Amino acid sequence: MQLREYQPSDCEQLAELFYQTVHSVNVKDYTKEQVDVWATGKVDVGEWNSSFLKHKTIVAVENGKIVGFGDMDSTGYLDRLYVHKDYQRKGVASAICDALESSSKGKTFITHASITATPFFQQRGYRVVKEQKVIRQGIALTNYVMEK
Repeated sequence: MQLREYQPSDCEQLAELFYQTVHSVNVKDYTKEQVDVWATGKVDVGEWNSSFLKHKTIVAVENGKIVGFGDMDSTGYLDRLYVHKDYQRKGVASAICDALESSSKGKTFITHASITATPFFQQRGYRVVKEQKVIRQGIALTNYVMEK
């Protein structure tokens, strides 16, 4: 696996990976109704691209295929972290987080972790600050504000 910086030509693939991951991995902790409003399949690619370019964005590639990505803003907020369903528990998320965290040394890291991702972040030394409900299209999704 190789890690590299984000390129605008990656954006559509990242949007598809996001959709597929939520609908195949996160569905173990969320209902179909919840994952449908979380990942609708209609990402604003221009908005995502702009966000990825403003953040430190790392893409994981194996055999020419994007298998994961993550992005962190200049304050240490880890915005997105998603790994392809076939590459779960293979060190992809850890490698991406290591790269993002090392690029922002000395900061307090914060993320809003899904139920699914909370154990991963706890193993990395993050602690739950609070549980929260995010409302999307009238549907509540639980996540956790975590910091390290």
